[in-house]
This record gives sequence, C-alpha cells and structure tokens, in this order.
Amino acid sequence: MFSASRPPRWRRALATAFVVSTALVTLTACAKTDAGTTADGKTVVRYQGSTGLVQPYELAAELGYFSKIDLHWEGDTTSGPANIQAAATKQIEFGSAFNGAVVKLIAGGAPVTAVLSSYGADELNYTGYFVRDDSGITSARDLIGKKVGVNTLGAHGEFITREWLHQQGLTEAEIKQVQLIVLPPANTEEALRNGQIDVAALGSVFRDTAIGRGGLHTLYSDKDLFGQFDYGTYVFRNDYLKQHGEAVADFVQGTARATRWLQVTPRDQVVAKFADIITKRGRNENTNLLQYYKTSGIPVPGGVIAERELQIWIDWLVRNGELPAGKLKATDLFTNKDNPYSNGTYPNDSGPSGEAVAK
Repeated sequence: MFSASRPPRWRRALATAFVVSTALVTLTACAKTDAGTTADGKTVVRYQGSTGLVQPYELAAELGYFSKIDLHWEGDTTSGPANIQAAATKQIEFGSAFNGAVVKLIAGGAPVTAVLSSYGADELNYTGYFVRDDSGITSARDLIGKKVGVNTLGAHGEFITREWLHQQGLTEAEIKQVQLIVLPPANTEEALRNGQIDVAALGSVFRDTAIGRGGLHTLYSDKDLFGQFDYGTYVFRNDYLKQHGEAVADFVQGTARATRWLQVTPRDQVVAKFADIITKRGRNENTNLLQYYKTSGIPVPGGVIAERELQIWIDWLVRNGELPAGKLKATDLFTNKDNPYSNGTYPNDSGPSGEAVAK
C-alpha cells in the first residue's frame, strides 16, 4: 500500500519541519513563558479560537468545568499547523492540529505533547472530497494531472488524499501528478464549481452548504478510509506541562467533560448553548454557522487518545522515507493521564460528571 520512495514534496515538508523547529528553539528562548495568573490565583491560559464557532474548551469554561484556569482569547487561528506552531513558540499555551502535523512537528524537534483529542470523524461529521457531477471523475486514476483543493499543506487534507490514492493503487510517480492547491475553506467550493480545481476538500458547514446547492458528490472521505476515528489533538509545550501541571490537568479534565457533554446532549440544546456563548463573548460574530452543527465529531468518549491515532501517521512518514524507523513511537507523543475517562475517575461510558448515560 505504501512506497518507500521519497516524493520531493514530502522531503521539502520534513525539511521545513526541521527549519521550523530550529526557529522554535530560538523564539522560545526569548518568548514569555506564560501569561501569569488572575487576581483570584487562577492560571491564565491563552488560546486561539474560531470565529462563529465554539470550541469544547470554551464550552467547558461556560459550564463551569474549570476551577484552576482562566481562558484568554488571543484571536482566531488560520490552520492547525499554524495553531500548534503558535503554541510551540509561546504565543499561546496550547494548540490543536491534525495528528500527522503533530507528528511532523515533534519529529522536527518541537517539544510538545498531545493531551486530548480535539476533532475526528463520526457518522455525521467528516471531511468529504467532492467533485462536480459533470466532471467525469469516478476514480483515483482520473485524478492524475488534476488539482485537489485543501486548506493547507502537510495536514489533514494532504495526508488523507495521498493515503486514498495509495489505497487505490496509484504509483508514487502517478501520485506526484496530482496537484494540491491551497485555498481558504470559504473559497474552495466556488473554485470547484468554476473549474479552477477538480476536487474540493469540504467539511462541516462548507460540506453541508455545498451539498445543499447540488451538483456535487463525494469521491472519497476520511471516514471511508478509517471509519470513525479521532484525527487531531490538543498539544501543550513540555516546559509548560512541567511548570503548570495542575493547570494542564484542569484544562484536560474540563475539556474532556465538555466533549462528553456534546456527545450525550441533544442537538437543540447544544446549538442553544453555543448561540448563548457566541452572543455573550462579544466578538462581533453571527450565529449562522450553528444551524449546520451535527455532532462533536469525536467518536471516543471524552476524547481519549488512542495509540493508533498517532502511530498510523508515524508509519506513514517512515514508509515514505521521511522519518527514520524507530525515531518516534506513538506512546512517547501523548498522555491520557489527566483525562477522567481514561484515568479511572469516570467510567468511559458515563456522562460529563461521571453519571450514567441513558441508553
């Protein structure tokens, strides 16, 4: 299924990861270690959010699940890789990205550890790779010489696309002929319909609105490849983990409980709570995106990280010649020790406060 040859794109990508990690060492040496504490002694935890959306940790703060930390919004993120680089360079305390990007960052020397799953694919929430109904594209082989629109390189869209092409039997030489085009998610559907690209990676609201307008269908999806799976994690810097272990533990337990709240709470109640949070935080956002909310997208209770969710991307890089065999193992890249659905605090099928969930 995999080839041991070295595509130039991946060689450049890993080289970039090492350059970035070197820059991180320089930046972190002079960056502020943390954001201090509040008047009542809580640790200030800086983060980047997403406009018009509510993240599980923001929900956790609203539900009162944190007792030792106070979240402070530092603006909105542009992509997963940018978000975890901001965390690694001490601009914020934690970030979230696709697990393949996390592996690449750590392989490049960035001192971060994954502590909780942040997003995934379930029956209703996934990323689809769409083509026009009149495109004539029906198989992976039809993509040779074509363009695939993704939100960034070296992350979810690129890994999933290349894995699907491998699974469909294309050679490395043929895969190199499939061009990945970086586009903002808000513009990807339009580019597809205008013929500027041949395949569009669309998730969440962008997927649903595109389907609603008709004329497109899914060629492949992340759910097709791996089923219901956690694809991304929150990471903290290792020095922050050592210096502020109690704050990280509070973040993890509260965010895990909020994730579980999303998994067991009826959709209408979730949407109402999100609308209330967005209105109260006063960032000049609208709530139009909430009508497209389906689920948390995380299929595992409380976002507990599974070893295979990182190991699969380590294996990918090794088999493509981009990472030396044995340099990394998944168990060294993450911890579940603070997650109440993993450390024995709550049964993993219980609700957000350990109570039994009605079946």
